[in-house]
Amino acid sequence: MKSNTLKTIYALVFFTLLSSCVNDLDVTPIDPNITTADKVYVTADDYKKGLAKLYASFAVSGQKGPSGEPDISGIDEGFSNYLRQYWNAQELTTDEAIIAWNDATIKDLNYHTWTATDVFLAALYSRIMFTVTISNEFIRATNLSDDPEVKAMQMEARFIRALAYYHALDLYGNPPFVTEENLPGAYFPPQIARTDLFDYIEAELIAIEPALGAPKAEYGRADQAAVWMLQAKLYLNAEVYKGQSKFTETIAALNKVIGAPYTLSDTYLHNFVANNHTSPEMIFAINYDEVNTQSYGGMVYLIHASIGGSMPAGSLFGVNGGWGGIRTTSGLTDKFDDLSGNTDSRALIWTDGQSKEINDVGQFKDGFGLTKFRNRNLDGSQATNNAPGDFVNTDFPIFRLADAYLMYAEAVVRGGSGGTRAEALNLINDLRERAYRNTTGNINDSQMTLDFILDERARELYWEGHRRTDLIRFNMFTGGEYLWPWKGLVKEGTATASFRNLFPIPAADLSANPTLEQNPGYNN
Repeated sequence: MKSNTLKTIYALVFFTLLSSCVNDLDVTPIDPNITTADKVYVTADDYKKGLAKLYASFAVSGQKGPSGEPDISGIDEGFSNYLRQYWNAQELTTDEAIIAWNDATIKDLNYHTWTATDVFLAALYSRIMFTVTISNEFIRATNLSDDPEVKAMQMEARFIRALAYYHALDLYGNPPFVTEENLPGAYFPPQIARTDLFDYIEAELIAIEPALGAPKAEYGRADQAAVWMLQAKLYLNAEVYKGQSKFTETIAALNKVIGAPYTLSDTYLHNFVANNHTSPEMIFAINYDEVNTQSYGGMVYLIHASIGGSMPAGSLFGVNGGWGGIRTTSGLTDKFDDLSGNTDSRALIWTDGQSKEINDVGQFKDGFGLTKFRNRNLDGSQATNNAPGDFVNTDFPIFRLADAYLMYAEAVVRGGSGGTRAEALNLINDLRERAYRNTTGNINDSQMTLDFILDERARELYWEGHRRTDLIRFNMFTGGEYLWPWKGLVKEGTATASFRNLFPIPAADLSANPTLEQNPGYNN
């Protein structure tokens, strides 16, 4: 069991403050049965329980795991999990993952044929806005306290909100926008322009950085290094989000990360197993515990759904069975010269009983499997004393040091100042020496091109929720320059329209909020 104090997710009901038309300044509910923040939060420990709910919004999907009392309605609770749907949006839409199931519109993500009525994109949108909403409520509640510990928690809540808004910026571009200043009530949340949302997130991260804990203060909680990583992500993609390059700012943020007390784990796999909280390169993660964070989304989904065919669920993955859903395409596996893992240890690829060609998307055996995420410890032992079951202890890495190395190299090659090509090359070769267990995979300066870095990001970071964003930044997500199996509903892949670089604002939200405008391309 992990000792992190935020590992136990507390059930906390968040109550809406109803404004009275008798007195616009009176936000105390008329109904005496409604509990308000000044009664929920008394001690610092009360606030910590509320903060835990904010972190938990990425990991679980309701007040009672693994199902029952969901946070949002209208979709299966397991399907609607934040991490599950974020991962689907970032990975199923790319060359790194394909799914066998026929659940509703799920295959449309593989095919680039999604519409504004897609239930999974709507679920993700709702999850993002739910996290924003409960973060706003918590921030309002912390304004009632003068306790320095509570004020520090407020900065963490602002980071969580900024992370959720970053996902909205990246995925939907122009979402509704509310902060703690907008008291709950009957009004239409206004839409914010993508460039303005970029500016807001940038300003928030600058404002909260000094007040957050130093790097590695407490595993699983947002600290200054998490802020620097999110800043680096924001700046690295600034040409997409804002039409301006900010590679120098990217390097400035990453220099702080690289100078912090993080080191690469000696073993690549260490970052994806049940005791990955002990990896020295984990900067910020979504935490899972088989007892306290039970969900059929998140890491339970990523591990169970990736198991099928001849893959041994118990002995290799540490769970009680597979769901036969997700595997990869040749777009990823062709980037490895040796699929066995004997050369490059990052090639955690299952070929036994699987075919490279995907003739039938609905057949799990079509496409190679991946064994990256596991519910066993690094030494192969069972994660707990219990027999393999449904739930897992493996955390999901949002930010880890290897990504910082690759972002630094990319920003340098793209012309950012404040870094050097020599250091970028050293960082890439550090990753490759870990992967190859020696220097045989090292590259020289002339090989350190943008094309190489994009492929290296795939080899190092596959299935970690970066691929869609990476491909868009390199102008390879839509269009015909880069194809992979079943892109555009064609086995060999075909060009898709550039408007799909953004997902649509869900049709249901457009109907509910007439002030919103749809993203281009989705009104036909």
